[in-house]
Amino acid sequence: MKDFQEYIESGRLEQYALGELDPAARAEVEDWAARYPEVRQELDELLVGLGVYAEAHAQVVPAGLRERVLGRVLAEIGGAAPAAAAPTAPVAPAAAPTMRVSASNPRPAEAYAAPPAAQRSGWAIAASVALLLSLAANALLYSRWQQTSTELVAAQNSQARFAQTSQVMERRLSSTQEQLHVLRSPQEYKMVALAGTPAHPTAKARVLYNVAAHRVYVDVQQLPALPAGKQYQLWALDKGKPVDAGVLAANTAAGDSIQQMKDIASAQAFAMTVEPAGGSVGPTLNTMTVIGNM
Repeated sequence: MKDFQEYIESGRLEQYALGELDPAARAEVEDWAARYPEVRQELDELLVGLGVYAEAHAQVVPAGLRERVLGRVLAEIGGAAPAAAAPTAPVAPAAAPTMRVSASNPRPAEAYAAPPAAQRSGWAIAASVALLLSLAANALLYSRWQQTSTELVAAQNSQARFAQTSQVMERRLSSTQEQLHVLRSPQEYKMVALAGTPAHPTAKARVLYNVAAHRVYVDVQQLPALPAGKQYQLWALDKGKPVDAGVLAANTAAGDSIQQMKDIASAQAFAMTVEPAGGSVGPTLNTMTVIGNM
Protein backbone atom coordinates (compact mmCIF):
# COMPACT_ATOMS: atom_id res chain seq x y z
CA MET A 1 0.00 0.00 0.00
CA LYS A 2 1.30 3.46 -0.81
CA ASP A 3 2.48 5.69 2.02
CA PHE A 4 0.16 8.70 2.57
CA GLN A 5 3.07 11.12 1.98
CA GLU A 6 3.78 9.49 -1.38
CA TYR A 7 0.07 9.77 -2.22
CA ILE A 8 0.06 13.46 -1.28
CA GLU A 9 2.99 14.10 -3.61
CA SER A 10 1.46 12.09 -6.48
CA GLY A 11 -0.59 15.08 -7.71
CA ARG A 12 -3.92 13.33 -7.19
CA LEU A 13 -5.06 15.92 -4.67
CA GLU A 14 -4.42 18.78 -7.10
CA GLN A 15 -6.33 16.97 -9.84
CA TYR A 16 -9.19 16.43 -7.41
CA ALA A 17 -9.28 20.11 -6.49
CA LEU A 18 -9.26 21.14 -10.17
CA GLY A 19 -12.09 18.72 -11.01
CA GLU A 20 -10.08 16.66 -13.50
CA LEU A 21 -10.77 13.19 -12.07
CA ASP A 22 -13.45 10.74 -13.04
CA PRO A 23 -15.90 9.50 -10.37
CA ALA A 24 -13.81 6.41 -9.52
CA ALA A 25 -10.60 8.42 -9.02
CA ARG A 26 -12.48 11.03 -6.94
CA ALA A 27 -13.82 8.25 -4.72
CA GLU A 28 -10.25 6.98 -4.25
CA VAL A 29 -9.03 10.42 -3.12
CA GLU A 30 -11.95 10.76 -0.70
CA ASP A 31 -11.17 7.30 0.71
CA TRP A 32 -7.50 8.30 1.35
CA ALA A 33 -8.68 11.54 2.98
CA ALA A 34 -11.03 9.60 5.23
CA ARG A 35 -8.30 7.16 6.34
CA TYR A 36 -5.40 9.59 6.74
CA PRO A 37 -5.81 12.94 8.55
CA GLU A 38 -2.67 14.23 6.80
CA VAL A 39 -4.26 13.67 3.40
CA ARG A 40 -7.48 15.36 4.59
CA GLN A 41 -5.54 18.38 5.87
CA GLU A 42 -3.59 18.72 2.60
CA LEU A 43 -6.77 18.41 0.52
CA ASP A 44 -8.59 20.99 2.64
CA GLU A 45 -5.68 23.42 2.25
CA LEU A 46 -5.77 22.94 -1.50
CA LEU A 47 -9.51 23.58 -1.70
CA VAL A 48 -9.29 26.65 0.54
CA GLY A 49 -6.36 27.99 -1.45
CA LEU A 50 -8.18 27.59 -4.74
CA GLY A 51 -11.25 29.27 -3.27
CA VAL A 52 -9.25 32.26 -2.06
CA TYR A 53 -7.51 32.54 -5.42
CA ALA A 54 -10.82 32.38 -7.27
CA GLU A 55 -12.37 35.08 -5.08
CA ALA A 56 -9.32 37.32 -5.44
CA HIS A 57 -9.34 37.08 -9.20
CA ALA A 58 -13.10 37.06 -9.76
CA GLN A 59 -14.19 39.56 -12.42
CA VAL A 60 -17.56 40.75 -13.69
CA VAL A 61 -18.00 39.93 -17.35
CA PRO A 62 -18.06 43.27 -19.20
CA ALA A 63 -20.90 44.08 -21.57
CA GLY A 64 -20.27 43.13 -25.16
CA LEU A 65 -17.65 40.51 -24.25
CA ARG A 66 -19.65 37.72 -25.90
CA GLU A 67 -19.81 39.57 -29.23
CA ARG A 68 -16.07 40.41 -29.11
CA VAL A 69 -15.13 36.81 -28.27
CA LEU A 70 -17.28 35.43 -31.06
CA GLY A 71 -15.78 37.95 -33.50
CA ARG A 72 -12.24 37.01 -32.45
CA VAL A 73 -12.96 33.28 -32.75
CA LEU A 74 -14.41 33.79 -36.21
CA ALA A 75 -11.32 35.77 -37.19
CA GLU A 76 -9.07 33.03 -35.84
CA ILE A 77 -11.07 30.38 -37.69
CA GLY A 78 -10.57 32.38 -40.87
CA GLY A 79 -6.78 32.38 -40.31
CA ALA A 80 -6.58 28.83 -39.03
CA ALA A 81 -4.72 27.50 -42.10
CA PRO A 82 -1.54 29.67 -41.63
CA ALA A 83 -1.62 29.05 -37.88
CA ALA A 84 -1.55 25.30 -38.42
CA ALA A 85 2.05 25.55 -39.68
CA ALA A 86 3.33 27.08 -36.41
CA PRO A 87 5.81 24.87 -34.52
CA THR A 88 4.42 22.84 -31.65
CA ALA A 89 5.73 23.61 -28.18
CA PRO A 90 7.76 20.76 -26.65
CA VAL A 91 5.90 18.52 -24.23
CA ALA A 92 7.33 18.05 -20.77
CA PRO A 93 8.64 14.52 -20.05
CA ALA A 94 6.14 12.22 -18.42
CA ALA A 95 8.61 11.35 -15.67
CA ALA A 96 8.98 14.94 -14.44
CA PRO A 97 8.13 15.17 -10.74
CA THR A 98 4.86 16.77 -9.80
CA MET A 99 5.23 19.58 -7.30
CA ARG A 100 2.88 19.64 -4.37
CA VAL A 101 0.79 22.75 -3.81
CA SER A 102 0.06 23.82 -0.30
CA ALA A 103 -0.30 26.98 1.69
CA SER A 104 3.28 26.62 2.90
CA ASN A 105 4.82 25.55 -0.42
CA PRO A 106 3.06 27.28 -3.31
CA ARG A 107 3.92 26.11 -6.81
CA PRO A 108 5.89 28.62 -8.91
CA ALA A 109 3.91 30.30 -11.70
CA GLU A 110 6.26 29.00 -14.40
CA ALA A 111 5.59 25.39 -13.29
CA TYR A 112 1.92 25.57 -14.24
CA ALA A 113 1.01 24.02 -17.56
CA ALA A 114 -2.11 25.07 -19.45
CA PRO A 115 -4.89 23.07 -17.82
CA PRO A 116 -6.99 20.82 -20.07
CA ALA A 117 -10.05 22.83 -18.94
CA ALA A 118 -8.74 25.83 -20.91
CA GLN A 119 -8.40 23.71 -24.00
CA ARG A 120 -11.92 22.38 -23.50
CA SER A 121 -13.14 25.98 -23.10
CA GLY A 122 -11.62 26.89 -26.47
CA TRP A 123 -13.30 23.95 -28.14
CA ALA A 124 -16.57 24.86 -26.39
CA ILE A 125 -16.38 28.40 -27.78
CA ALA A 126 -15.67 27.09 -31.28
CA ALA A 127 -18.54 24.62 -30.96
CA SER A 128 -20.82 27.44 -29.75
CA VAL A 129 -19.89 29.54 -32.77
CA ALA A 130 -20.58 26.61 -35.07
CA LEU A 131 -23.91 26.03 -33.35
CA LEU A 132 -24.87 29.70 -33.68
CA LEU A 133 -23.95 29.69 -37.36
CA SER A 134 -25.96 26.51 -37.86
CA LEU A 135 -28.97 27.97 -36.05
CA ALA A 136 -28.73 31.16 -38.12
CA ALA A 137 -28.56 29.15 -41.35
CA ASN A 138 -31.50 27.00 -40.27
CA ALA A 139 -33.52 30.09 -39.36
CA LEU A 140 -32.76 31.63 -42.75
CA LEU A 141 -33.72 28.44 -44.57
CA TYR A 142 -36.91 28.12 -42.52
CA SER A 143 -37.83 31.76 -43.24
CA ARG A 144 -37.26 31.25 -46.97
CA TRP A 145 -39.24 27.99 -46.87
CA GLN A 146 -42.15 29.79 -45.19
CA GLN A 147 -42.01 32.58 -47.77
CA THR A 148 -41.92 30.08 -50.63
CA SER A 149 -44.78 28.11 -49.09
CA THR A 150 -46.85 31.30 -48.72
CA GLU A 151 -46.14 32.30 -52.31
CA LEU A 152 -47.07 28.80 -53.50
CA VAL A 153 -50.39 28.90 -51.63
CA ALA A 154 -51.11 32.36 -53.06
CA ALA A 155 -50.30 31.12 -56.57
CA GLN A 156 -52.54 28.07 -56.11
CA ASN A 157 -55.39 30.25 -54.84
CA SER A 158 -54.92 32.62 -57.77
CA GLN A 159 -54.95 29.68 -60.17
CA ALA A 160 -58.13 28.30 -58.56
CA ARG A 161 -59.85 31.71 -58.83
CA PHE A 162 -58.76 31.99 -62.45
CA ALA A 163 -60.14 28.51 -63.18
CA GLN A 164 -63.45 29.38 -61.52
CA THR A 165 -63.65 32.65 -63.43
CA SER A 166 -62.88 30.82 -66.67
CA GLN A 167 -65.64 28.30 -65.99
CA VAL A 168 -68.14 31.08 -65.28
CA MET A 169 -67.15 32.91 -68.45
CA GLU A 170 -67.42 29.71 -70.48
CA ARG A 171 -70.92 29.08 -69.13
CA ARG A 172 -71.94 32.65 -69.86
CA LEU A 173 -70.53 32.43 -73.37
CA SER A 174 -72.31 29.15 -74.00
CA SER A 175 -75.57 30.62 -72.67
CA THR A 176 -75.16 33.75 -74.80
CA GLN A 177 -74.48 31.69 -77.92
CA GLU A 178 -77.54 29.56 -77.22
CA GLN A 179 -79.74 32.63 -76.68
CA LEU A 180 -78.43 34.15 -79.89
CA HIS A 181 -79.26 30.95 -81.74
CA VAL A 182 -82.81 31.01 -80.34
CA LEU A 183 -83.33 34.63 -81.34
CA ARG A 184 -81.97 34.02 -84.85
CA SER A 185 -83.99 30.86 -85.56
CA PRO A 186 -87.59 31.98 -86.27
CA GLN A 187 -88.19 28.77 -88.26
CA GLU A 188 -87.46 26.65 -85.14
CA TYR A 189 -88.92 28.89 -82.43
CA LYS A 190 -92.34 30.45 -82.52
CA MET A 191 -92.62 33.76 -80.69
CA VAL A 192 -95.59 34.19 -78.36
CA ALA A 193 -96.10 37.78 -77.20
CA LEU A 194 -97.35 38.06 -73.61
CA ALA A 195 -99.32 41.25 -72.95
CA GLY A 196 -100.14 42.77 -69.57
CA THR A 197 -103.44 42.06 -67.85
CA PRO A 198 -105.82 44.91 -66.83
CA ALA A 199 -104.16 44.95 -63.40
CA HIS A 200 -100.71 45.38 -65.02
CA PRO A 201 -101.28 47.04 -68.41
CA THR A 202 -97.59 48.01 -68.97
CA ALA A 203 -96.20 44.52 -68.35
CA LYS A 204 -94.69 42.78 -71.41
CA ALA A 205 -92.78 39.58 -72.12
CA ARG A 206 -92.44 36.96 -74.83
CA VAL A 207 -92.06 33.20 -75.02
CA LEU A 208 -89.93 31.44 -77.65
CA TYR A 209 -91.34 27.94 -78.11
CA ASN A 210 -89.81 25.12 -80.16
CA VAL A 211 -92.76 22.86 -80.92
CA ALA A 212 -90.62 20.02 -82.30
CA ALA A 213 -88.01 20.03 -79.50
CA HIS A 214 -90.52 21.12 -76.80
CA ARG A 215 -88.09 23.77 -75.59
CA VAL A 216 -89.30 27.00 -74.01
CA TYR A 217 -87.43 30.29 -73.46
CA VAL A 218 -88.68 33.47 -71.73
CA ASP A 219 -87.56 36.99 -72.67
CA VAL A 220 -88.86 39.61 -70.22
CA GLN A 221 -89.32 43.11 -71.52
CA GLN A 222 -91.05 44.72 -68.55
CA LEU A 223 -92.54 43.28 -65.38
CA PRO A 224 -93.54 44.92 -62.08
CA ALA A 225 -91.11 44.59 -59.17
CA LEU A 226 -91.91 41.73 -56.82
CA PRO A 227 -92.28 41.87 -53.02
CA ALA A 228 -89.90 39.85 -50.88
CA GLY A 229 -90.43 36.08 -50.94
CA LYS A 230 -92.25 36.08 -54.32
CA GLN A 231 -91.32 34.83 -57.82
CA TYR A 232 -92.87 34.93 -61.27
CA GLN A 233 -93.98 31.51 -62.52
CA LEU A 234 -94.63 30.60 -66.16
CA TRP A 235 -97.59 28.39 -67.10
CA ALA A 236 -98.30 26.65 -70.38
CA LEU A 237 -102.03 26.31 -71.13
CA ASP A 238 -102.68 23.02 -72.90
CA LYS A 239 -106.35 22.63 -73.79
CA GLY A 240 -107.22 25.01 -71.00
CA LYS A 241 -105.20 23.10 -68.35
CA PRO A 242 -102.22 24.95 -66.75
CA VAL A 243 -98.87 23.13 -66.87
CA ASP A 244 -95.92 24.32 -64.73
CA ALA A 245 -93.14 25.68 -66.94
CA GLY A 246 -90.85 26.84 -64.09
CA VAL A 247 -90.10 29.98 -62.08
CA LEU A 248 -88.13 32.98 -63.33
CA ALA A 249 -84.78 33.89 -61.87
CA ALA A 250 -84.36 37.41 -60.49
CA ASN A 251 -82.14 38.55 -63.35
CA THR A 252 -84.59 37.15 -65.91
CA ALA A 253 -87.51 38.96 -64.27
CA ALA A 254 -85.44 42.15 -64.44
CA GLY A 255 -84.95 41.65 -68.19
CA ASP A 256 -81.18 41.01 -68.03
CA SER A 257 -81.19 37.70 -69.93
CA ILE A 258 -83.20 35.03 -71.67
CA GLN A 259 -83.97 32.02 -69.51
CA GLN A 260 -84.67 28.46 -70.61
CA MET A 261 -87.74 27.04 -68.86
CA LYS A 262 -89.11 23.52 -68.47
CA ASP A 263 -89.84 21.54 -71.63
CA ILE A 264 -93.51 21.64 -72.68
CA ALA A 265 -94.94 18.94 -74.91
CA SER A 266 -97.96 20.89 -76.09
CA ALA A 267 -99.38 24.37 -75.49
CA GLN A 268 -101.82 26.83 -77.04
CA ALA A 269 -101.08 29.77 -74.71
CA PHE A 270 -98.69 30.96 -71.96
CA ALA A 271 -99.24 33.09 -68.86
CA MET A 272 -97.31 34.34 -65.79
CA THR A 273 -98.49 34.62 -62.21
CA VAL A 274 -96.92 35.79 -58.95
CA GLU A 275 -96.26 32.85 -56.61
CA PRO A 276 -94.32 32.16 -53.40
CA ALA A 277 -90.57 31.65 -53.88
CA GLY A 278 -89.99 28.23 -55.41
CA GLY A 279 -93.32 28.14 -57.26
CA SER A 280 -96.74 26.62 -56.72
CA VAL A 281 -98.49 23.47 -57.88
CA GLY A 282 -101.27 25.51 -59.46
CA PRO A 283 -101.48 29.15 -60.58
CA THR A 284 -102.81 31.92 -58.39
CA LEU A 285 -105.19 33.43 -60.96
CA ASN A 286 -105.73 36.78 -59.28
CA THR A 287 -101.97 37.47 -59.59
CA MET A 288 -101.79 36.87 -63.34
CA THR A 289 -99.52 39.52 -64.84
CA VAL A 290 -99.15 38.67 -68.57
CA ILE A 291 -100.82 36.23 -70.97
CA GLY A 292 -100.56 35.42 -74.70
CA ASN A 293 -101.83 32.90 -77.27
CA MET A 294 -99.84 30.97 -79.85
